[in-house]
Amino acid sequence: MRVFVAAAMLAACVLPATATAQEWPVKAIRLVVPFPPGQGADIVGRVLAERLTAVLGQQVVVENRPGAGSMVGTAFAAKAPGDGYTLLIGGTSAIVINPHLYADPGYDTLRDFAPVSNIASLPMLVCVNPSFPARGIQDLIKIARQRPGEITYGSSGSGSTHHLIQAMIAADAKIRLTHVPYKGSTASMTDLMAGRIAMLADTMPAVMTAVRSGKARPIAVTSIKRSPFFPDVPTLDEQGLKGFDAVAWAGLFATAGTPAAVLDRLNQEVVKALETPAMQKRFQDLSMIPIGDSRADFARFVKTELARWGQAVKVSGAKVE
Repeated sequence: MRVFVAAAMLAACVLPATATAQEWPVKAIRLVVPFPPGQGADIVGRVLAERLTAVLGQQVVVENRPGAGSMVGTAFAAKAPGDGYTLLIGGTSAIVINPHLYADPGYDTLRDFAPVSNIASLPMLVCVNPSFPARGIQDLIKIARQRPGEITYGSSGSGSTHHLIQAMIAADAKIRLTHVPYKGSTASMTDLMAGRIAMLADTMPAVMTAVRSGKARPIAVTSIKRSPFFPDVPTLDEQGLKGFDAVAWAGLFATAGTPAAVLDRLNQEVVKALETPAMQKRFQDLSMIPIGDSRADFARFVKTELARWGQAVKVSGAKVE
């Protein structure tokens, strides 16, 4: 009798979670993007939301919650119920950099989130205003040594990937640059084109229009290999900053506690979506490299990136301003 009662109680606990996973989704899904519209992560989120809406049969609504170097939106998603109705586009800054820059970012990457799949790799371009005389990194270094602290660079916010990568460039080159944080990529690019700042590093989707229109000049790519999207732009490694390799990425996360069946369904749909010719072309047009790995592979990747960027923060000496 006791065994029967215990089994009944266990079934009562398990069945609601199972039913939730089987019925999901029965309402709209919120996809939190912790950046303003137009930034690389936002572009990834909107492309993915469009596809998931079609295959899941429920509206996937992008909700931009920028602020505090992506911590506002990320902390918001971390506190949502683990029911599969709040998802997060988490990238390098939010997931693996901020935990090393802030004593309490408002969330714990490994505790509060369930990795679903890495979506896209976003190599960055280092760009300058066309009137700035540097044609390459060595030119920049020479000018910066002649005018220490006078050259300004923009980022999407203190502690962002854009900020840290440029701080790493300055540290590796042994030069002093002045950081000007903005609330998102659009604002920093606007000021770069207007000549109010000299330089910025941002993802290729975010800078593509300005570069192709001649309003910003690329002088380096931050990955170890040249990008197929901008094959004429040399890497930082080629230009003397040996071994420099820093690439942004954007992945899909659910809140911890989301049923495994929901996570599996999400992963399957993301991977299938990224394999379609239409999505492959869409990402190519946006200068992004699609990934679409398994839940286990993405979870391992996140742990590796946490360690890697933690070391990068120490080596670069980057500080939150």
